[in-house]
Amino acid sequence: MPGVSRRVTISAVVLAVLVGTAVGAAGFTFVYAKGSSYLTDDPAACANCHVMNEQYSGWTKSSHHNVAVCNDCHTPHNFFGKYLAKALNGWHHSVAFTSGDFHEPIHIGARNLEVTEAACRSCHQDIVQAIEPGLLVRVSAEGAGDSRKVAERQGNLHTPPGDGTMSCVRCHRSVGHMELD
Repeated sequence: MPGVSRRVTISAVVLAVLVGTAVGAAGFTFVYAKGSSYLTDDPAACANCHVMNEQYSGWTKSSHHNVAVCNDCHTPHNFFGKYLAKALNGWHHSVAFTSGDFHEPIHIGARNLEVTEAACRSCHQDIVQAIEPGLLVRVSAEGAGDSRKVAERQGNLHTPPGDGTMSCVRCHRSVGHMELD
């Protein structure tokens, strides 16, 4: 059975070279792309890629700058969900940026839009609870407080659109990172 043994040895060597190459390339890419920075909550990590510079700059000028970082709005608020979203987005972004196949300015995907909507509703529960069709919620500059006290009747401002869904990000799309001129 020397032929079988030789084939197994050659297969093992080829597999080891392929695995070693993949691990080496992944390690190099992780270091070169500052991969460890994406494991943190530092918003500067989101600006590692030039395509996010406008969003990062807009965030620094937004009302959310002092109260929320990128992960607060763009990842789920539980440990597993957060790092799963980071891994999936990291993979998607690395493929898109390596291949050059992405929109500029960057567009948020449907899955991430759901995460962002959930984050709005989580952090602004008092406002969400106060909103009924036809209510306009006014929030003072000092903060949200009890928004039910400041709700006023204003026609149908928060009446769901034709599809019947209420969405914070439909109307307040750029609140987290202002659109820049």
